[in-house]
Amino acid sequence: MRILTFTGKGGVGKTSVSAATAVRLSDMGYRTLILSTDPAHSLSDSFNLPLGPEPTKIRENLHAIEVNPYVDLKQNWQSVQKYYAKVFMAQGVSGVMTDEMTILPGMEELFSLLRIKRYKASGLYDVLVLDTAPTGETLRLLSLPDTLAWGMKAIKNVNKYIIRPLSKPLSKMSDKIAHFVPPEDAIESVDQVFDELEDIRDILTDNVKSTVRLVMNAEKMSIKETMRALTYLNLYGFKVDMVLVNRLLDTEEDSGYLEKWKTIQQKYLGEIEEGFAPLPVKKLRMYEREIVGLEALDRFAKDMYGDTDPSDMMYDEPPIKFVRIKDVYEVQLKLMFANPVDIDVWVTGDELYVQIGNQRKIITLPISLTGLEPGNAVFKDKWLHIPFDLDRNEQSRLQNESKSHHNQRA
Repeated sequence: MRILTFTGKGGVGKTSVSAATAVRLSDMGYRTLILSTDPAHSLSDSFNLPLGPEPTKIRENLHAIEVNPYVDLKQNWQSVQKYYAKVFMAQGVSGVMTDEMTILPGMEELFSLLRIKRYKASGLYDVLVLDTAPTGETLRLLSLPDTLAWGMKAIKNVNKYIIRPLSKPLSKMSDKIAHFVPPEDAIESVDQVFDELEDIRDILTDNVKSTVRLVMNAEKMSIKETMRALTYLNLYGFKVDMVLVNRLLDTEEDSGYLEKWKTIQQKYLGEIEEGFAPLPVKKLRMYEREIVGLEALDRFAKDMYGDTDPSDMMYDEPPIKFVRIKDVYEVQLKLMFANPVDIDVWVTGDELYVQIGNQRKIITLPISLTGLEPGNAVFKDKWLHIPFDLDRNEQSRLQNESKSHHNQRA
């Protein structure tokens, strides 16, 4: 299943672009599902049709859904909630507070992500179009699998090596202890959620099937936010294959009091094309009417894509590479608009940490690099190069062994 994720600053027209893309895909015969993860849904407004938490048929080959995080939460986490609610109530906590304390931060968004795996596994759709929340929320949503990776490992190990082996023996020892032992279905729910979350990370960073498309307006604030989004998306391993600049005024027509605004747009458009190169930049004009309903979306889609297949890979370059040149192994990350001063790089065991501001990526290193110290990271043509000199590290290891042997003899 091809996955296309559209994101951008609030109010730039993401939903219209996403909906038009889905309409075009369905016209071309692809079984298409468009899914809105924005808490303030506007997808139903775009189609001018009511939508719910389950797929609604819009036309042949096209279904749409506005996810309800509370419905997903109930379906996936109910058994765990019941257990924790019982524990909290035994400690004197009750009412709404109990329900709130049983939901981990980010859990609502997490279950929206789980739908992606389930729709992929169903085989019902050829393309999934994600209409997401504004950039900040989308980055939080897409980075959840990475952010929760360490916690997932810890909780799974506790379940596997402590809770499961001890739960039955402890419950037999005392009724009071049994009251606090989690039931099997709660343990299984936790395991299942975390297993699926690991799969979601693989699906969304699959650079063959999954790409992100950035929607912006030719305005300074929108451009700056899109630059940050591109940097962080690449940091997390998401491939961006297109930039769409929406609501451009027609340069061939007199726009009256908007003539100055047109000049500003053209100035920023030049900066966008230069700054985001080599990514393709698609220019979308401002329409005389709002884009609502299938007819308007169909016209918008044809203007946007022409005869091009929207599911094509518009630009094909992975944002993270592993390259070996003789005895030097490099981890390369495409961080187009990152400030080198804001970047921290360090290694712990077999994991490479790269942090930009408050965003952190953990990269599992190949076995051959485990335990090696990276050299000085450098920027070259918008890429961060982190070198591991195998020969130098081997010499260092031999010197340390020689010193240790000498000390033992002494």
